[in-house]
Amino acid sequence: MEIKEHWEKVYRQKPIDQLGWWEEDPSASLQLIQRCELPLQGHILDIGCGASTLADRLLEMGYTRLTLVDISQTALDTLKKRLVIPEGATVKFIQDDITQPEAVWNIPEIDLWHDRAVLHFLVDETDRQMYRKVLHHRVRDGGYVCIAAFSLEGAKKCSGLPVKNYSAQTLAEFLGNTFRLLEWFPYVYYQPSGNPRPYVYTLFQRIPGKQKTENTVD
Repeated sequence: MEIKEHWEKVYRQKPIDQLGWWEEDPSASLQLIQRCELPLQGHILDIGCGASTLADRLLEMGYTRLTLVDISQTALDTLKKRLVIPEGATVKFIQDDITQPEAVWNIPEIDLWHDRAVLHFLVDETDRQMYRKVLHHRVRDGGYVCIAAFSLEGAKKCSGLPVKNYSAQTLAEFLGNTFRLLEWFPYVYYQPSGNPRPYVYTLFQRIPGKQKTENTVD
């Protein structure tokens, strides 16, 4: 089964609030996003947005420029039906695969790249290199990157797929010396079933004027 069809099937089979990564309150992500002190018109990208509540919360907080990307059109359609977009706000919904990017490659520069639980699914080095290439291409100088991934103590599989586990250090090595680590913390997410899922949450900032790197991390 192709990866896109896998995720389409996942989002068709269960209500979103029964999925193993559903959060009613994305407080850990919001904590890091608020630290960035972005202007309300700053461009925020949520890569692998699924049907999460992060976009709802960001709009409620007054942010007006969101780009929501997911490989699953089913997830995007669910999110689009639920989301209340205030007057003056712009929300773009993009179906794309970060490992074979088309539309994402050409979006305007990003002030904040947010990823909860996408990178850790990229177990192939070629896929990780493409993810990093797009990130380096679209995040502006001085922009921020928030990545939440399964920690070294976390699950080794999710939704029937293998994952790659991370620490703050290995995420820093992955991004390269173009970015500096501002903050990180461990976080235990509890699935709707009650099972714990240890994550590591990280916030990086792109160093203004720093030459781009293409470091490779296995």
